[in-house]
Amino acid sequence: MTSRFTIGETDFLLDGEPHRIISGAMHYPRVHPELWRDRIRKARLMGLNAIETYVAWNAHEPVKGQWRQDGDVDLGRFLDIIAEEGMHAIVRPGPYVCAEWHNGGLPTWLTADPDVRLRSSEPNYLTAVTGYLEKVNEILAPRQIDRGGGVILVQIENEYGAYGADTDYLDALVRLTRESGITVPLTQVDQPIPHMLENGAHPALHKTGSFGGRIDERLATLREHQPTGPLMCMEFWCGWFDHWGEKHHTTTFADSAADLDRLLAAGASVNIYMVHGGTNFGLTAGANDSGRYLPLVTSYDYDSPISESGELTEKFHAFREVIAKHAPVPDEPLPVNRDAPVVAAAFEAVADPLELVAHDRGTFAEPPTMDALGADVVLAEYTTDAAGHGVLEAEVRDYAWVARDGRAIGRLQRTIADDALALPDGVTLRLLVEETGRVNYDEKIGEAKGLIGTPLLDGRPLPGPWRVRTFDVAALGAAVAAAAESASIPHGRVAGPVGLRAPFTLDEPADLHLDTAGWGKGYAWVNGFFLGRYWRRGPQRTLYVPGPVTRAGSNEVVLVELETVTDATARFLARPDLGHEVE
Repeated sequence: MTSRFTIGETDFLLDGEPHRIISGAMHYPRVHPELWRDRIRKARLMGLNAIETYVAWNAHEPVKGQWRQDGDVDLGRFLDIIAEEGMHAIVRPGPYVCAEWHNGGLPTWLTADPDVRLRSSEPNYLTAVTGYLEKVNEILAPRQIDRGGGVILVQIENEYGAYGADTDYLDALVRLTRESGITVPLTQVDQPIPHMLENGAHPALHKTGSFGGRIDERLATLREHQPTGPLMCMEFWCGWFDHWGEKHHTTTFADSAADLDRLLAAGASVNIYMVHGGTNFGLTAGANDSGRYLPLVTSYDYDSPISESGELTEKFHAFREVIAKHAPVPDEPLPVNRDAPVVAAAFEAVADPLELVAHDRGTFAEPPTMDALGADVVLAEYTTDAAGHGVLEAEVRDYAWVARDGRAIGRLQRTIADDALALPDGVTLRLLVEETGRVNYDEKIGEAKGLIGTPLLDGRPLPGPWRVRTFDVAALGAAVAAAAESASIPHGRVAGPVGLRAPFTLDEPADLHLDTAGWGKGYAWVNGFFLGRYWRRGPQRTLYVPGPVTRAGSNEVVLVELETVTDATARFLARPDLGHEVE
């Protein structure tokens, strides 16, 4: 059954009748695909009539020319489930999305190209974007509401007025989108700040806002710049994200509910960001840098109404009560929250896990960046022979372990501007450099990672040649699980790099909360599924394990620890621990 969705003089119109959008954001790569329906259904039970999602280019095309749209990035299936649940869909394909996602959604093979000028009408960039959007729109076009699907709105770019004012660029995106068969209304979003709304303006796009408070003031500003049509808050911020080393952010559910009530009472449409945040599985977390580089944690719970593990929170119930004042809410039983199984198992150690996935990249006169070594390099080793001692200075992006003649001597950390240490006398110098998250907002998107420039010893550049190896981090879990030999860990303490694995048993598949207390810094897998990073720095103290990756009977957890473990035990807790809360 097809319908028409248009923008009228004062309202969105569904088959000619006024229609208010009450939507929630949910990013399909942040949710295990076997849980998509569960999370979408819970959003519907809260009273929502639509789901919004970003499309992350780098999730679909991490390697140039190798497009994916299956498994965790099966956008078509995600949109079909939304429609099957009786809801509409809003899609925001970017190509830049921010979203606290790695590199703002842009592929590293694109941002590493010196001939590309990002988010502009520069021809090389537009050529790459054209190929991307044509593939996305092939998925979207047959799923639009006027063709029997659920897609009602498509957004062009994302908060562009905060970045640039290239009208030719927006012209090209609009033209490409329409030529690719998108017929539903097109929108744009910016914070309701005059210069942002003005810079990002385009006559073919309906303006929406992103904000989380001062509702009346921000709606008034938006109305000044969008004098006709419906008002819409495309990102109603009901929570916030966390960086490593900071406190866990929450918002008072009563205050958020009151702001939502103000929005709906004003007649505005809304997209709750996030209704369900999910998880930055694997290596997908981004970073921010507004003068200080801050990488994001693995959890993207966002203090959402539907928690990272799918629980209905106090905010869910408060929002449901507010929505019920303004729109119909399903009269159906709500799921009951349940504690996760509590399990513990001892780890065994697999020595030298990095050697299992090492890739020799050759020798270089000067150390190359990770970007020069290929797409999505996360861990690289730089070695040179540099006799003498003194003060070592190096710019690392973002974290480095320094060794002298095979002995660890210290760390360099971008986050705390720690870029120098005392180098004892010796010959061989080794820096193991980790990229801890690519910036997803503002001007530092696409910046080079790894060792930047040549390190200095007492102010003089260290001579080459530099021997370089990279390590396939995503492959580490399977490599450690398959390693032939392992050993027990005396006293439960071990120094890294080391692989750890532990079998554990479940009565049935279940969501789990993996306790990271007693571990240093590294990566974790369960049954081969890459959960993401952990770090003693916090605030996050548990990793969410989606139930569909577990099984009845024997299971296995694998870690690759890069620093030190003081408790070599795999513990699964009843409840998540995302850190001390700060409102």
